[in-house]
Formats: sequence, structure tokens, C-alpha cells
Amino acid sequence: MITLTFNTIQTLTLSMLFFLIGNLLKNKIKFLNNFCIPAPVIGGLLFCFLNLFLKYFHIADISVSGNLMPNFITFFFTTIGLEISINLIKKGGSVLFRYWILCGILAFCQNIIAISISKIIKLEPLLGLMCGNVSMEGGHGYSAAFGLTIESLGINGAVGVGLSAATIGLIIGGILGCPVARFLIEKYKLQPSTKADLSSLKYKKDSMRVMNNFFRNRNKIIQNNSSQKITPTIFLEQVLLIFICINTGEIISRIFYMTCNILLPSVVTCMFSAVIFRNLNDKINILELNFKLIEFLKELSLGIFLTLSLMNIDLFELSTLLPPILLIVTFQVIFIILFSIFICFKILGKDFDSAIIISGLIGHGIGATPNALANMSSLTQKYGDSPKAFLVVPLVSGFLLDAISIPCILFFINILS
Repeated sequence: MITLTFNTIQTLTLSMLFFLIGNLLKNKIKFLNNFCIPAPVIGGLLFCFLNLFLKYFHIADISVSGNLMPNFITFFFTTIGLEISINLIKKGGSVLFRYWILCGILAFCQNIIAISISKIIKLEPLLGLMCGNVSMEGGHGYSAAFGLTIESLGINGAVGVGLSAATIGLIIGGILGCPVARFLIEKYKLQPSTKADLSSLKYKKDSMRVMNNFFRNRNKIIQNNSSQKITPTIFLEQVLLIFICINTGEIISRIFYMTCNILLPSVVTCMFSAVIFRNLNDKINILELNFKLIEFLKELSLGIFLTLSLMNIDLFELSTLLPPILLIVTFQVIFIILFSIFICFKILGKDFDSAIIISGLIGHGIGATPNALANMSSLTQKYGDSPKAFLVVPLVSGFLLDAISIPCILFFINILS
């Protein structure tokens, strides 16, 4: 069997190739387009199954680099931060708070489901917990962190179980989020909010006036950016700004760790630094932001990150851990779909924004935040814009969710240990 090891540049080249292949397949295959499956998920999965086929028949073993993944996800979250004005938080209003609480309820239920099924199949409950909120809403980061905590209690294999469950969730979250939202949109014939029907939104008069101004200014900015030619100078200005925000965020992360012994993920602090710059820039106009270019860079970094993430999944090794993990994750998937359709969708308002948010909930509820953003991006490209969804989901999944998830996980670990 041939062993192929790709370095960082070769892996990046391969990820771009499969990203483009995924986009081509999405445009050519009606099923993929109708169900809004993100192109990077299609391309990444294609590579996974190709690699599995080659390894299973002892033809080749392909190993790719994951070194650039943190860079692309940090870049992506920084561009998200540049698009968030602090005034928009008011527009999240009660919807943001309700979504936050619903995500907390989901976290608790995911742990209950994982522990209950693990006891039924006679699996160590702490290993079962790794297939709960740790790997579902928490993803690979939580799986590695809390897996080590559980292994320190004498439970071997916790990290492997958590990462495997997170991997399966990453795949399923990228596949199911859009079809579920599409079902809700078409069943209830939902349409995105426009200036004509803004009055139907349940906001106070002041909030409605702010929202009207937001859409008016947003459309003006987009029109100006669309007519503005992107020169090398403009490109370098915007990219330099993003890198400055990234470096500032990483410094903030280190300061927090050194002074308070609190480890804040750099993606969070980088996004936070970008939000600060955006809102300062709105007041004192330091630099003219080209949102057309920033949006392009955001979509590009997200697509490559997702493709790289899926390319780094080893389905051959995953198969040895599959049976108990797959059983628990299956119940998690069934629960989050039912929870999203029958509870969350109604509580969030039963409108177009709610349906888009649901795709994000499924994306990060059993996968990762980039899945959520990819799902929502894919849907809005087809059905129309949803500024509220792109405000609520990143704020909750990127900032607020940890405040509920971490205490919830530690609570169950303490009980089971």
C-alpha cells in the first residue's frame, strides 16, 4: 500500500480542489442544490470516502495536514466580527435571549440522552457523556479538553470517543441543517422580511426605526461597495485590518490566561477585537470597510476550513469506534430535529428568521459553529437574507453558550465520578 503524506501547501491545494469539486457537484446535482448542502461539505465528504476506499482496498493511505485549520477558522470569525455593529444586539432582543436559553436546555438534554443510553447498553457513563453536550454542542475543542479531564479520572479512551462523536456530528450537522430549515420554509411558505412588512415584526417603535435605518444604510453600503473597484491597495487594507484584529485578539487571549488563568479561545477574542474596531470605526471613521470584499473573504475562509476539517477525518479508524457512538449520536440527531421543529421554531417566532436560525442550531448543536454559518449562508443565498439569524447564532454559539455548557458538563462529570 502506498503512503501519501501531504504537507501544508499540498493539503491547501487539495482542499481548494475538492472545494471546487463540491461546488461543481452542487450545481450539477439537483438533489444537493435543492437541499442546500454546503459545497465544502460535499467536497470534504467526497475526499473522506475516496480515502476510505483507497485504504480499505490497500491501495493508498492518504494523510493530510491540519495545520492551517486554526488560521482559517480564526480568520473567518474575525470577518464575522467586522460585520457586527453593537447596535444590532438590540435587534436580537428577546429572540437572542430565547435562543440562548433553548441552547442551554439542549445542552442539558444531550447529556441526559447520552448517559441514559450508555447505561442501557452498559457503556461507562462518563464515556457516554462524551457523546453528549461535550462533543455535540462543544465539538472537537470540548472533546479534547474534557476528554483529558475524564481520562484523568481513570476512564481510558474518553478523548477518542469524544472526537469520534464530534466528527460524526460535524458531518451530520452540515448535511441536515439545511433540509430541516428548507422543510419549514416551504411548509409554512415563509418569506424574508422586507421594508414593506417590517411593521409586522414584533418590535417596539424605536427598534423598528433603528431596523429601518439599518436596512437603508446596509443597502447603501452594499451598493457603494458593489460599484467600487477592488484595487490591490483596497485588498491589502482590508486584509491588514483583519490580521491586526487577529493579532490583537491573540494578545487578549494570552493576557487573560496569564493574569486570570482563564483560557479564552483565540477565535472568540479575535472576533471580539473585530467587533470593537467595527463599532469604533462607525463613530470615528478610521477606515472605509469594503463589506463586499469582507463577505467574499468570509465565505472563502469558511469554505476552506470546512473542507480541511472533513478531509482530516479518518473514516477507517472511526469505524472501530462506531457502534456505541453511532447509536448515541443517532438519538441525539433525532432529538435535536424534533426539538428544533416542535419547540424551538415556535418559541423563536415561527417566521423566516426562525427557520434560518434552526439550520444554525442543528449546525452547531451537533456539529460546530462554522457548520451553522455554512448552513445559514447556503439557505440565505437561495431564499433571501436574514440579518437577525446571522446576529443571534454567532453571538450565542461563539460567546454566550460557553457560560451554560461548561457548568452543565462539569455538573454531570462531578455526579458521575
